Amino acid sequence: MPDHIKKQLLKEIATLEHELSHELPAEIKKAVAMGDLSENAEYHMAKQRQEFVNARLGQLKRRMAELSLVNLANIPRDKAGFGSTVVVYDSTKEEEIVYRLVTSEESDVAKGLISTTSPIGRGIVGKKVGDVATIVTPNGKRELEILKLTTVHDEAGEDEEEPDTGTEK
Repeated sequence: MPDHIKKQLLKEIATLEHELSHELPAEIKKAVAMGDLSENAEYHMAKQRQEFVNARLGQLKRRMAELSLVNLANIPRDKAGFGSTVVVYDSTKEEEIVYRLVTSEESDVAKGLISTTSPIGRGIVGKKVGDVATIVTPNGKRELEILKLTTVHDEAGEDEEEPDTGTEK
């Protein structure tokens, strides 16, 4: 799992756990002190927030567990997968597009960062150079021919051959 994603998830988990164990109990206690709970909006809002925070914490902890199971050794060396940079030819738009396959947390279509779980990402995963991925979108089918592929393993190898000098490549 990329370190910045791990830090982002851990930060959100810590913030929510603090809210759940400190802030919300204080809000609920203050609302209870006001009296009649059946018509107490502050109490009901605090309880709703408590339920939401509990649910979100569960989601985040499950996502951390899922991401910790990602094993780079299981990512193919000759096919598109997590961490790959793929140059495709979109025959619908008649242009070349560069995509990088990332986690859903890193996804940013405008920057070419495509989640492996998105329709385009799912279509590209497992493809080799020369393969054509047919993607079904709301605007119809798109055919993306894989022109160039750099896997996460290729990039790791490039980093070993070219030590980081502190300047951009």
